[in-house]
Amino acid sequence: MNERPHYRQLLLGGWALAAGLTAVIALTAAGLQRFDIVGPTVPFAYPWRLADPTTLGRLTAWVGYALHNIGAWVIIYLSRREQPKYSGHLRWYNWAMLALHGIFIILHWGQSQLLYDGLAQDVPEITALGSVALMLMVVLILETPRRGLFFGRKVKFPKQFLSIVREYHGYLFTWAIIYTFWYHPAEATLGHLAGFFYMFLLLWQSVLLFNRAHLNKWWTLALEVLVLPHGVLVALNQGSGLWPMFGFGFGGVFVLTQMHGLGWAKPTKRFVYVGFAIAVLAAYLLTRRLAQMHEITRIPVLEYGVVALLYLLFLTGNGVLGLARRLRGRALPVQVRSTEARD
Repeated sequence: MNERPHYRQLLLGGWALAAGLTAVIALTAAGLQRFDIVGPTVPFAYPWRLADPTTLGRLTAWVGYALHNIGAWVIIYLSRREQPKYSGHLRWYNWAMLALHGIFIILHWGQSQLLYDGLAQDVPEITALGSVALMLMVVLILETPRRGLFFGRKVKFPKQFLSIVREYHGYLFTWAIIYTFWYHPAEATLGHLAGFFYMFLLLWQSVLLFNRAHLNKWWTLALEVLVLPHGVLVALNQGSGLWPMFGFGFGGVFVLTQMHGLGWAKPTKRFVYVGFAIAVLAAYLLTRRLAQMHEITRIPVLEYGVVALLYLLFLTGNGVLGLARRLRGRALPVQVRSTEARD
């Protein structure tokens, strides 16, 4: 049976559902204007928090987040325990994840309408930004065997390292998505709407665990690169003038790594390289910020730096465990000899 049309329907359904849920937030956010919020203060001080927070608002946000996150982890654990093969059809854990997300999306929307505050009241904005950023960095590791890390060149990560990332990435990714989802109230700024649309697509990806659609290269690429328009829209909304840093920073990751898993011919890649360089130069000339053009390297340096750090942590942990095993192996014969001597 050809499963391709079926998983195409699943992917199109994800786009439609994300658009519909985002539209609901946009149409109902006017009711949030009655709340008195902190508003813009200093960079990375999240503005969309109640000026006078309530205990009930904090409690419902944290309890909702915790139950949502734990529920997703339980479904992932139970599904993995079955060791299923990838299929083109939805199975019990796909439906369970869909129901879980649906219930808690409604609850978070309602909680925003009634009490406003998300997790932002208690934790800094960098945690929400960092959680999704970490997810995207781990994706770079996951996709390395297929597309390499720099210009399509393969990086020979040890099989054990890749196996650990594949085994546990679902837990990390669902935490990152659900935490970020509950961080924000259901506001309707351009940045919020772009962010919620992106979150709904990522939640749909978690619904598709062990489904062939989960692995579609165009779908997974879209989930990676959609951070680019989101970052640009947030920067434009804040009026900081940093939109080129986000746009061309994430664009640089696409040029360096992501596009090399698409099977494009060399002339096509060269066209992208040239087009990217021209776009960068034009943007910084038109905004009269040519001296700040170096800022586009910040996001790629951070992303690849964290990939290197994660690999270093693996090597360190693996080395420590290996040393501990060797030390135990040396200690055991000594214990046996001393026992024999007493006998």
